[in-house]
Amino acid sequence: MIRILIVEDEAHLAGLLARVLGEEGYAAEVCGDGRSALALALTESFDLLLVDRMLPDIDGLQVVRRLRAAEMGAPILMLTARTQIEDRVAGLDAGADDYLPKPFAFPELLARVRALTRRPHDAFPEASIRVGDVELDPARHVARRGDERVDLTSREFALLATLIQRPGQVFTRSLLLATVWGGTSDVYANVVDLHVSHLRKKLDRAGEPSLIRTVRGVGYAFEPPDGA
Repeated sequence: MIRILIVEDEAHLAGLLARVLGEEGYAAEVCGDGRSALALALTESFDLLLVDRMLPDIDGLQVVRRLRAAEMGAPILMLTARTQIEDRVAGLDAGADDYLPKPFAFPELLARVRALTRRPHDAFPEASIRVGDVELDPARHVARRGDERVDLTSREFALLATLIQRPGQVFTRSLLLATVWGGTSDVYANVVDLHVSHLRKKLDRAGEPSLIRTVRGVGYAFEPPDGA
C-alpha cells in the first residue's frame, strides 16, 4: 500500500485529505507541524509527502530543503495559498516535485498524487553509471558532477537517469513522460521542460555548454563535453 504523509496545520483540511486519500486506497498519515514531519519522514518510509507551505513552526520550504539535504528521495507535492510564479519556483527550487495552489479540486489533487506515485519504468540503471564527469548512484540516490554532489528531487533523478543511459540520443517529451512519469494522462507536457530547466541549473557550469541539449520541436539529449 502506498504511504502518504500529509503535513498540514489546518486540521479540517488535513482530515479531508486523509479521508479522500484513504477512500482511494492510500495509507495517509497526518502531521500538523514541520518538526514532527521531519522526525517522521526521516525515520519512516513514505511514498509521497504533501507539504503545506505555511506551517506554524518551520516553513514548508525549510522542511523540504532539510528533507532533501538528508537524502530523503520520496516525491513531494507542495500545497499553498501563495500562487505567484515566484512562489511556485521557490517551492520547486527547494526540492518539491510538484506544486498545487489552494484552493484546489480533489480530482486534480488525486491526479497529481497518481502521477507522483507512479513508478518510473526502466528509468534507473541497475548499477552506478558514469558519463563524462557525471555519476549516478541509484542505490543511494546520489548524483555527482566531478567532486561535487548534486541534490536532485526524485523526478529530476529519474529524468537524468533516463537521459544519461544513452548519451546523444534524443528523447521526445512524450517518451520522457511515459518513462519518468509513467504516462501522459495526468501530467502536462511542459512539466518535462520545467524539470530539464531545474536539472540544468543544478548540473551546468558557468561559461560551459549545457549537458542537456534541446532539439527544437523534438525533445532533449544528454551530451557531455567533447573528450569527457
